[in-house]
Amino acid sequence: MAAELVPVARALKAMKRSNSGVTWIRQRHVTAFLKDLAVAPAITHEKLDELPGAERTRNYIRGLLVEHGALPRRNELAVRYNQWTTGALERVSTDEHRDVVRRYIRWHLQRRMNQMKTVPHGTFLRSKQTVTVAIEFLNWLHDHGIELDEVRQEHLDAWLTDGPSTRRFVDRFIPWAIKCRLVDPDLSIARHRRGTSPKLPKPEQDATVERVVHTDELNARDRAAAILVIVFAQHIEDVIQLTWDDVTVTDDVVKVRLGKTEFALPTPLDEPIRQLAAAPGNDLTASHPNTNWVFRGYSPGQHIHGSSLRSRLKSVFSTRAARLGTLHELTKLGPVPIIADALGYHPSTIERHAIGSASVYSQYIAAKRQMA
Repeated sequence: MAAELVPVARALKAMKRSNSGVTWIRQRHVTAFLKDLAVAPAITHEKLDELPGAERTRNYIRGLLVEHGALPRRNELAVRYNQWTTGALERVSTDEHRDVVRRYIRWHLQRRMNQMKTVPHGTFLRSKQTVTVAIEFLNWLHDHGIELDEVRQEHLDAWLTDGPSTRRFVDRFIPWAIKCRLVDPDLSIARHRRGTSPKLPKPEQDATVERVVHTDELNARDRAAAILVIVFAQHIEDVIQLTWDDVTVTDDVVKVRLGKTEFALPTPLDEPIRQLAAAPGNDLTASHPNTNWVFRGYSPGQHIHGSSLRSRLKSVFSTRAARLGTLHELTKLGPVPIIADALGYHPSTIERHAIGSASVYSQYIAAKRQMA
């Protein structure tokens, strides 16, 4: 066995439930991958990329090697995105348009990723979607005999209306193309109107909190995440990135830092966090030897995926509707700057919700006056 695999072998032996590791290793595809890895002259990220086998197996073993010190960390999603773009560029109809997409990827999307310490999964998926829509638009232009510098507003409008709603994400590509002087600077795309998403009404918010806190429909991890969303209006993407450095658990109090403020959770809202601190989960395998994530995932050293957590909570409430409903109510209670700092939002975001809640309140007052 290659020397780099020794730390992982030791970790598997030290697992709380070592039979799980043995069962996993005995799977034919895992055994085959490990055999190829063991005879490699050196174990590197590049070598792992070259080995045959399922991507899921490769990524899991890579994660184990990183978590146990056999491989250095790397910006994994940035690398995966670079690999994905190779195939994406092959879908572009013309060499000229392929060069445009390549420039867009390299100097706009990848440059942003390279500036991030860790690329969030949402950024990874959004960047893939952005390029996919840009390619579809350029291929449509080619099919209709329209050069990029000949695109007019009527062409753009025709493409937007004659396809799925995802085509509106071309609004990420067009501003870049304008900045690079590739298209008419007067091109425009109607922005999605904010404030149209459904909000969970206050009575339903209260009922949902009761359901989350006082029933066993969700496990401790999901209950803790649900409370942060529906009580403190936190984005799922921010919730999953909480570490135990952000949480204080003592016999007397549980505190969670959100934005610039540390909140003390009253009883019984603190109970799921206490349970999670005592039994963080996913600790029966070698995946999390030293992890500091509050919401551990199934991949080695990683937090849970936002889409996975969102799906788990969907049986009880819509996280987006709950978050927006909570923000709507909170903006009635305090000044915009204080709420923004406390919850980690940009002031302009809270201001939009404050305007919306004030509008609803003014309509209520007007209706009451008419009834009087």
